[in-house]
Amino acid sequence: MAKHPVYFIGIGGIGMSGVAQYFLALGHPVAGYDRTLTPLTTKLAALGALITDCDVVDQIPVEFTDPSQTKIVYTPAIPDNSPLLVFFKENGFQLQKRAAVIGEISKTMPCLAVAGTHGKTTTSALLTHLLRSSGKKITAFLGGIAENIGSNFLLEGQDALVVEADEFDRSFMHLQPTALALTSTDADHLDIYGTADELTQTFMDFASKVPAEKRFIRHGLDVAGNSFGLEEGTYQVVHLRTILGSYAFDFITPNGSLYDLRLPYPGHHNLMNAAAAIALAMELDCSEKAIRKGLQSFAGVDRRFSIRMTEPKILVDDYAHHPTEINAVYDALDAFYPNKRKLAIFQPHLFSRTRDFASSFKEALARFDERLLLEIYPARELPIAGVNSELLLSTRDGLGQLVTKEELTQKVCESTAEIIAVMGAGDIAFEVENIVQSLKKQQHA
Repeated sequence: MAKHPVYFIGIGGIGMSGVAQYFLALGHPVAGYDRTLTPLTTKLAALGALITDCDVVDQIPVEFTDPSQTKIVYTPAIPDNSPLLVFFKENGFQLQKRAAVIGEISKTMPCLAVAGTHGKTTTSALLTHLLRSSGKKITAFLGGIAENIGSNFLLEGQDALVVEADEFDRSFMHLQPTALALTSTDADHLDIYGTADELTQTFMDFASKVPAEKRFIRHGLDVAGNSFGLEEGTYQVVHLRTILGSYAFDFITPNGSLYDLRLPYPGHHNLMNAAAAIALAMELDCSEKAIRKGLQSFAGVDRRFSIRMTEPKILVDDYAHHPTEINAVYDALDAFYPNKRKLAIFQPHLFSRTRDFASSFKEALARFDERLLLEIYPARELPIAGVNSELLLSTRDGLGQLVTKEELTQKVCESTAEIIAVMGAGDIAFEVENIVQSLKKQQHA
């Protein structure tokens, strides 16, 4: 029986592309639009998807123009006046947000959801790796490229569904989890929620979807359930030490302890991510042997403290786009590279987020010895009067400046910093290779 066509508006997004891969894997014809063609859209095209970067109706392939047969999946990041979105809405097509589609999938198998303002992607990627290490056949929708599988999507079986539960646009309320982890409830997306209290309440509403005994909550959050933390909580990371570039620790649980576990990633935030992942993996009866093996062989997530260069300087590439995440990157760098001069290269993401957290951004960036800022990446937003990257520049020492992409590599080469952190959720990732090559060229000049 022929499978119905599926058309994606915003197909290149990290979440949307995973759903597109799901339908391709099931044999559905897939097509879609995204304004920017990236390695993700190239991969989808190689898998058989028909993709355009033109938001025009006449670019829709003819086999996707029958309203009675074609499902339309769209992201809330697409503007309401998108010609494609308007066409599909006005012509009787079945439209669903990406979150609703994943919500339907979550009803078909045990669903392990990872929520939180920070840590979702690393935690869900590590959980996926732990479950696979134990022999589980799972499906996973991730918010980044997990290095162990080279993808943001996995379809191996229905033992469990691992899903990154996105709070943007209240998307995670569509999910039907059987167990969940909550890593943080810091304020973000205030353009959606209005207040930090409203965001916190929505996290609590999401947590209430499962019984308290199936919730794994970072210690200190005001949500009932099993808690995890560093030397505190129901599940505890204890006896922490550093051995040969990895964290070593013991893990106390209500049902016994795991000793001398190793995690090859710096930063206390990654220990908390590991604690959440281990707790959820144990909920699915993963063995201590599998957890030990999985932790030690975890290769991380692309652009989550990804070390792109070690000589002549150390360059770390990270998705950090919130003050808490910038602080986490700095803390990890300072723990592993103390007394080294550090340069932050940051591209703010969204005018509203820059406005709402300007003071906290400024404080986080000021911890670095030097700072280079690009202009704001607007994503789905229109400019807001008076909001720009200059709001984040500290005048404390005069070592922060606003630069263009064209100036960036020269400014980096002029820096005396030994450690470089490239941070942001926009298109700054495409500048990393230019920086690396320029530093190598300078080294051999």
